[in-house]
Amino acid sequence: MRGLPPRIFDPRRRRGAVKERLYLFDTTLRDGQQTQGVDFSTGEKRKIAGLLDALGVDYIEGGWPGANPTDSDFFEDAPKTRATMTAFGMTKRAGRSAENDDVLAAVLNAGTPSVCLVGKTHDFHVERALGITLEENRENIRASVAHVKAQGREAHLDAEHFFDGWKANRVYALSCLMAALEGGADWVVLCDTNGGTLPAEIGRIVGEVIAAGVPGGKLGIHCHNDTETAVAGSLAAVEAGARQIQGTLNGLGERCGNANLTTLIPTLLLKEPYASRYETGVSVEALKGLRRASRTLDELLNRVPMKQAPYVGASAFAHKAGLHASAILKDPTTYEHIDPALVGNERVVPMSNQAGQSNLRHRLEEVGIEVDRGDARLGQLLDLVKTREAQGYAYDSAQASFELLAREELGLMTHHFFDVERYRVISERRRNAKGELVIVSEAVVTVALAGGGQTTSFYQNENPTEQEDAGPVNALSVALSKDLGPYQELIDDWRLVDFKVRITNGGTEAVTRVIIDSEDGQGRRWSTVGVSANIVDASFDALVDAIRWKLLRDGATG
Repeated sequence: MRGLPPRIFDPRRRRGAVKERLYLFDTTLRDGQQTQGVDFSTGEKRKIAGLLDALGVDYIEGGWPGANPTDSDFFEDAPKTRATMTAFGMTKRAGRSAENDDVLAAVLNAGTPSVCLVGKTHDFHVERALGITLEENRENIRASVAHVKAQGREAHLDAEHFFDGWKANRVYALSCLMAALEGGADWVVLCDTNGGTLPAEIGRIVGEVIAAGVPGGKLGIHCHNDTETAVAGSLAAVEAGARQIQGTLNGLGERCGNANLTTLIPTLLLKEPYASRYETGVSVEALKGLRRASRTLDELLNRVPMKQAPYVGASAFAHKAGLHASAILKDPTTYEHIDPALVGNERVVPMSNQAGQSNLRHRLEEVGIEVDRGDARLGQLLDLVKTREAQGYAYDSAQASFELLAREELGLMTHHFFDVERYRVISERRRNAKGELVIVSEAVVTVALAGGGQTTSFYQNENPTEQEDAGPVNALSVALSKDLGPYQELIDDWRLVDFKVRITNGGTEAVTRVIIDSEDGQGRRWSTVGVSANIVDASFDALVDAIRWKLLRDGATG
């Protein structure tokens, strides 16, 4: 009927449809790591793998074993995931067998059930960059894939520069794909490596490749975002018959990035014709964690989240204009293409916080706190969270601090354990007896214990030549945890493992946000946040939260 707004699609209304399976291949930890300014630690890679696995992607490409120490360390103790862990590498080099290629061997030695090899399919690159014959390159592809399959692994070929190669010499480009299939490849992935092929052309070429004999069920797409059309190009490939989609969380990647899975995933689940034709490994429930996954990645990278990001951005469902806000209050479908709660986001309208309360209740449930819908304390907590986030706090990536704040506001924090009476910390750069420049840090912390009594602890780094332990934050953390009276035994296995600083605004009144990652002997890892104009004070607040959360979780009383 005319005049009625379109109904927002709700995936929970789908019943009984027979759908084709699409496979999501995430390359955040490999291609995303090639983003300028991004340098994952091994611990960060494991944490990101957990985020991806919780979302429900089918493949996690962990990196290139043997190419750098971080990737090698990651695969030595790769996390156990539901998703298929995949190692990346290149096809064997000309002049040696696949069995005797040490680079290929390093990839296989990672022991992953799946291997993705990159092989050139553009004749120009084969002859100019590799300096080998076209036939040698084809044999390298076939033999390498066959070797992977002989080891009992799933094999993917990333057909590098495929679209440019198809336009230059389609017979040769196709022959490279056929060589991979001859070797037993499970997937051949068409890569728009330079990112310059537009969606309509991608759709046409994918269709031509399938018509030439490559099964769509073995065909994947890997788009770069140099023309801001990587998502559209990926969707065009799906419509033409490709069934694997490669991309990265938040669109990380070399140059302008890769196809953004943070946009692709909800589009595939919530938008027609994809929602009724296809299914992925991402559940409706897991989709609600999309925004938090996106924000957590940004915090790990110390990047400012893009407010205008589709689906997950802070402004994605913000309604500032008076006309929009008025209509939204009457019917959200007037200016929203989906329910923001489906992707874990919330509606931002100054006179309504209902969507925010729903999201807040979900977060409370995750930490074991149940609050009835309509409880007045929810609105008070929501207002407090928003106020503190406006001050610079970031609770999406500091769940331990969020839990402490929530318990305090809801009247559930029955034990405070200790209060810090005062602290002092200094760092001095000087020459030691050998004439070497060293940094010496010392800290004094005085705390009042909940059960009565007071302790004062002093720490000075004993070996100032070991600069990784020479900072004031480390000195404070050691002093704070050196003597907490009856709680000491509970925190003896606590340690600080990561430390991130961001200036949240500029000028002479800049505010500093510090996020600290902690770990204990039980294998738990948690994050806390502190905010202050003083970087040391912000750090200290995060340290205090870290210890209080551990005491709370370990059942301390007092």
